[in-house]
Amino acid sequence: MKKENISDAVIRRLPRYYRQLTDLCARGVVRISSHSLGQEMNITASQIRQDFSCFGEFGQQGYGYNVEELRAEIGHILGVDNDHHLIMIGVGNLGHALLQNFPFSQTGFTVDAAFDIAPQLSGAVINGVPVYPMTQLDDFVRSHSVDVVVLTIPQSVAQDTATRLIDLGIRGFWNFTNMELSSTCPDVKFENIHFADSLLTLSYRIANR
Repeated sequence: MKKENISDAVIRRLPRYYRQLTDLCARGVVRISSHSLGQEMNITASQIRQDFSCFGEFGQQGYGYNVEELRAEIGHILGVDNDHHLIMIGVGNLGHALLQNFPFSQTGFTVDAAFDIAPQLSGAVINGVPVYPMTQLDDFVRSHSVDVVVLTIPQSVAQDTATRLIDLGIRGFWNFTNMELSSTCPDVKFENIHFADSLLTLSYRIANR
């Protein structure tokens, strides 16, 4: 059974486990110990066992983990089998690149539509995803089940757009606007992506080798 109050650090390690287990499956690995998995991921075996214990009992003592079964369990915890529905706001360079190249379906998301203010983009289809004008956004959200909105829009309109969507019932945002968005609704979740943070982390590491 899932425990309460799981730390954000544990939650953020789950996708790493899923990615590593997917790679192990592709390599034909059938079973693996927590020690070997830890070596693959540069995480201690005790940390792995502690993380997994937050969600139940996985593996058998003396046998380790069945890689395919563990991958399925972690995927279920992450919700990759829930078929979440997603739309994108902003089809500029970044939005277009995500639609064209990011494997949304492999992470359990179906991209139903994209929206942009540029008239020349209206009616376009990018990698099977139709692009609509922003004037149709409210009606689309009201008539479709949308779990997550990807925001790849300018900072100047980011918060107002998010607030507009929250008022329409959206509760999940993958935010690429490079600013922290907020809401007074406790059930609204933001995943804020800051590319500069990652690059500056690398800068620190190479400056302090």
